[in-house]
Amino acid sequence: MTSAAEVHESVCGKLGLKPITGNNVLFYYAPIQGALSYTALSINVMNPSLILRLFPKRDITNILLINTLLGSGLYLYNRPHLKSATKQQRVLYSIFGAVSFSMGSVLIWAILRSLVPENVPLCTICGVGTGLALMKLGSDYVEHVDSLAKTAKP
Repeated sequence: MTSAAEVHESVCGKLGLKPITGNNVLFYYAPIQGALSYTALSINVMNPSLILRLFPKRDITNILLINTLLGSGLYLYNRPHLKSATKQQRVLYSIFGAVSFSMGSVLIWAILRSLVPENVPLCTICGVGTGLALMKLGSDYVEHVDSLAKTAKP
């Protein structure tokens, strides 16, 4: 007989996802959710009318920003290059990285929004495109720093 845990792992494996564990929720699923919120935040800044149509009774900017900060902060906290830091340092460095990345992105989108013509599809594409590019650049940078930390060990 197959257990529920085995079925769950089999389904997750087929979908290319990690099994649901406390560690995976914090350091795999939360960063994925943060990336989704970051993408939605890019749309919200570049094309606020679209998000307003989807959520007419509530401004979700702060919710998207908090989820983005949480996801990117947990992503950074668990990186190999921070393993030798104290917990307090890891928390502070992760918060700093998450806030710098997120608020820097919002500033870039605000500037870009003022430069792009008033065209809903174009603004949306610019927001999502730059968001994906910035996430890729950021993750490549962190992976590079991680590789340097691995090679620097005596």
